[in-house]
Amino acid sequence: MPFAVYILGLSVFALGTSEFMLSGLLPPIAEDMNVSIPRAGLLISAFAIGMVIGAPLLAAATLRLPRKTTLVALITVFGLGQVAGALAPNYGVLFASRVVSALACAGFWAVGAAVAIAMVPANARARAMAVMIGGLSIANVLGVPAGAFLGEHLGWRSAFWAVGAASAVALVGVLTRIPHIPVPKTAPRLRRELVIYRDRQVLLSIVITALAAGGVFCAFSYLAPLLTDVSGLDAGWVSAVLGLFGIGALVGTTIGGRVADAHLFGVLLSGITASTVFLAALAVFASSPVVTVLLAFLLGVSAFYTAPALNARMFNLAGAAPTLAGATTTAAFNLGNTGGPWLGGTVIDAGLGFAAPAWAGAAMTVLALVAVVVSLRLHSASRSRVVAGAQDRDGAPLPTPDGALR
Repeated sequence: MPFAVYILGLSVFALGTSEFMLSGLLPPIAEDMNVSIPRAGLLISAFAIGMVIGAPLLAAATLRLPRKTTLVALITVFGLGQVAGALAPNYGVLFASRVVSALACAGFWAVGAAVAIAMVPANARARAMAVMIGGLSIANVLGVPAGAFLGEHLGWRSAFWAVGAASAVALVGVLTRIPHIPVPKTAPRLRRELVIYRDRQVLLSIVITALAAGGVFCAFSYLAPLLTDVSGLDAGWVSAVLGLFGIGALVGTTIGGRVADAHLFGVLLSGITASTVFLAALAVFASSPVVTVLLAFLLGVSAFYTAPALNARMFNLAGAAPTLAGATTTAAFNLGNTGGPWLGGTVIDAGLGFAAPAWAGAAMTVLALVAVVVSLRLHSASRSRVVAGAQDRDGAPLPTPDGALR
C-alpha cells in the first residue's frame, strides 16, 4: 500500500473527529447555546447536509484541477472552519461553521478517495479504502472520546481547537508526502461522468449506503443521553463508551477491508444484518449499562465492517468516473448521517424516549437489507446472461460492467 494512502488516512482522522465528536458534546453545547438536545443534534445533520451537497459539487468543480492542490486547499478551509466553530458566539454561527467545514470535508473525501484508488490495482481497492476509513475508525477510538473528555473538562470549544490543530498537522502531511498527480492529458468531462447515474445498480448502491449508515447513526448520535438518562451511567463514562465504539469500528474496518474484495455481497449482507440485530437489542436492553456498553462496541464493528465493501462496490460500478464515484459514496453515507440523526431527534421529540432512535435505526437497516438483496439478484441475473464461452482472444474470461470477472 503506497505511503501516501496512509497520509490520506491521517487526514481523515481530523475530518472524522470533527464529524462525529458532537455525539459526545451535545449536552454541553445545548446548555451553552440555550437550545434543546434534539436541536443541538441538528448540528450533526448540518455537517452531513454539507457533506451531501459538497461531495458532488466540489468533485465536479475540481475535476480538472491538480489533485494535490485541491487537497491542500480543502484541508485548509476545513481547519479554518474548526476555528470558526470554536469562536462561534451563537447557535447560528456554529451551525454555519459546521456546514462550511462539511463542504471542505466532503471535497477532501471525494478527491482523496479517487487519489487512493488511482494508486492501487483494482483488486486492492477495498484495502485502500479500508486505510482511509481506518482514519475514521481511529477518530472514533481516539478523537471522539478525546473531544468528549475535553468538552467535559475544558469546555466544548476546546474540542474544536484540538481538531483545528490536527487539521494543521494533516496539512503538513499532504504538502510533504502526497505526490504530484498530473492532470490527465484528456481532460475529464463532467457530462461523460454523469452517465453513471443512469445505472440502476449505482442508484441501489446509494440507497444501501444511505440506509446502512443512517440506521447506525440514528442511534449513535444520541448515545450520550441514552447512556446517562436510560442506562444510568455517569457522564464521565460517555467518552469511554464512544472510544469503545471506535475500537469496534477499527476492528470492523480491518476485517471488512481484507474480506470485501473477495466476498463483497457476503460482507454487505452479514454486516447489515448484524447492525439490525444490535440496534434492536440496544432498544430492548438500553436500561442495562453492561449490555449497552457491549452493544456500542458491536455496533462499531458491524457498521464499519461494511464500509470498505460499500466504497469498493461504487468504484466497481462507476470505474469510468472515479472522482464522481468517490463523491457519490461520500454523499450517500452522509444522506444517512443526515436522515439518521433527524429521525432520531424526531422520535425523541415525539416523547418516545432516548431508546427509540435504536428502533428507528433498525427499521432503516432492514430497508438496506432489502436493497442489498435486490442488488444481488440484479447482479446474478446480469452474470447469468453471459454465454458460457464469453472469452477474449487469449481465452481469458471477460470482465463484467462492474469490474468482476464472469
